[in-house]
Amino acid sequence: MIDLKPHISEKAYRLSQQENTYIFKVPQNANRNQITDAIEQIYDVTVAAVRTLNVKGKVKSTALKGRYPIKGRRSDQKKAYVTLQDGDSLPLFEDAA
Repeated sequence: MIDLKPHISEKAYRLSQQENTYIFKVPQNANRNQITDAIEQIYDVTVAAVRTLNVKGKVKSTALKGRYPIKGRRSDQKKAYVTLQDGDSLPLFEDAA
């Protein structure tokens, strides 16, 4: 079983309401079959499609007084856009609205 974390944002809320698609943060090495199996086992729904997206971490700099800025990098992430079959839904945004 892989570790799934729901990605909560305005875009995720809109996709869940209009297209029945939910966004999850998943491990870098997870594939579509593993994501499908995990969603179906955890939430007891039927998955219609899974799209994955690798997001590169941004380079950020911290300004220090009297020194050169220190550059750091945020970690890379992988997101999964999970579309459910008609009639299924997840309880992620039920309390919103």
